[in-house]
Amino acid sequence: MTKQPEWLNTAVFYEIYPQSFMDSNGDGIGDFNGIISKLDYIKELGCTAIWMNPCFDSPFGDAGYDVSDYKKAAPRYGTNADLEKLFKEAHKRNMHVLLDLVPGHTSVEHKWFKESMKAQKNEFTDRYIWTDSIWKEPSGYGSLRGISDRDGSCVVNFFSHQPALNYGFYKPSESWQQSFDDPGPQATLEAMKDVMRFWLNLGADGFRVDMAGSLVKNDEDGKGTIRLWKNVRAFLDKEFPSAAMVSEWGEPDKSLQGGFHMDFLLHFGPSHYNDLFRCREPYFSSRGKGDVKEFVKKYLENYEKSERKGLICIPSGNHDMDRLARSLNPQEMKIAFAFLLTMPGAPFIYYGDEIGMRYVEGLVSKEGGYGRTGARSPMQWDSSKNAGFSSADKKKLYIPQDPAPDRPTVKQQIADKSSLWHEVKALIKLRMQTPALQNLGEIEFIETGYPLVYKRIAADGKACMVIINPSQKKCEVKMKEGQVLHITGKGAEYKNGCYKVEGGTAVIINLA
Repeated sequence: MTKQPEWLNTAVFYEIYPQSFMDSNGDGIGDFNGIISKLDYIKELGCTAIWMNPCFDSPFGDAGYDVSDYKKAAPRYGTNADLEKLFKEAHKRNMHVLLDLVPGHTSVEHKWFKESMKAQKNEFTDRYIWTDSIWKEPSGYGSLRGISDRDGSCVVNFFSHQPALNYGFYKPSESWQQSFDDPGPQATLEAMKDVMRFWLNLGADGFRVDMAGSLVKNDEDGKGTIRLWKNVRAFLDKEFPSAAMVSEWGEPDKSLQGGFHMDFLLHFGPSHYNDLFRCREPYFSSRGKGDVKEFVKKYLENYEKSERKGLICIPSGNHDMDRLARSLNPQEMKIAFAFLLTMPGAPFIYYGDEIGMRYVEGLVSKEGGYGRTGARSPMQWDSSKNAGFSSADKKKLYIPQDPAPDRPTVKQQIADKSSLWHEVKALIKLRMQTPALQNLGEIEFIETGYPLVYKRIAADGKACMVIINPSQKKCEVKMKEGQVLHITGKGAEYKNGCYKVEGGTAVIINLA
């Protein structure tokens, strides 16, 4: 079993999209110093760790997921020294910072790729995946062709400006396909370890790894990529044993085998995550027409497959998803957070979800955002110019803000004791005070309809029952009476051997 850094046992993460969080220099784009200025806010909410989206030098064709220099901070956010200061300031507050590592591809502007395009063989010839003829397209993959004197087509991972780094093929079947053990793929892996080493030495606490399950191509059930990450795990165990690793894989049984500490349940893949918050009839809608059964079934399957090792994380959202508020109202979001903050694994809160920031409709795509752009608008701090995000002219903002006069702001929600922000803060505080509700506490599902009922159990056997009733209808749950620790919503009472729970209510009960 992968030894987990102690701080992960209670971590609650806050995801920051750096260009949209806080602008300190008035250029309309968020930056490191802006984040530093808001660390106390994140701590006050109760979060203990930050995941920051890519902040390395980039032409920003894909919002920084197209890296042109892995060892240089993007100048629009600040310098390497500013980023190092961010690590130090977070550590002063007993908080941790994960950087976003993009190991699968680079920008076409990366010096590695410019060298790899050359016809003459060099150190970087095999850093990317090339066919051996310009007339040969890589079957099953997009490619770049006719871009240089090199005779071959280069595999791309996502957008056409993101050439795929070469980690080999699980079972090479073409003359141009290399195996994981060949010198080219091994050199790529060592280069990526060197990138990790560089930032961990500067004070980063680990990485969230983009598309972690996609590195070895034509992989058979993830076996080649699992082997690759086990290699990385051995390197980290030797040099940086306290570094945390979180994978964007969406299959915890594979990623945790590979040595990651955590994996996400995501809006893509087999998790049924979308059934909860983002479908025609979300489970957390008060209409009560959703279905949580398939989600629970898949969750338990992953939980058992991973031998209850590591952490399966359910995020409130992220930079690739619609905002929670696009499908749920503020009261429904409170119940959703009661669920998110009482489940096992480390919770991840996407910046602004704690105040119910809305998806901004009808925006022109920005930096490869397309339909995701509306979920990446600047944070809304107060009622001053640009909602306190930036002193820049409105037209210079990275992405236009929610234009609605009643848009939620941090200041307004902190002033309102009944707000979503206060509910999220109270739930995080309760989680921190209650071992059964924390990241490693076990889970046992009791009911999987309306309501959703589950038991959380701490290592010492102490337990809590959680009753989640998003629908408008009252429900009853037969059980022994316990101590009610928290009620989100309208109310609940114990009568005649059962809890009678109002519609739109979540109850957390300490079991004797």
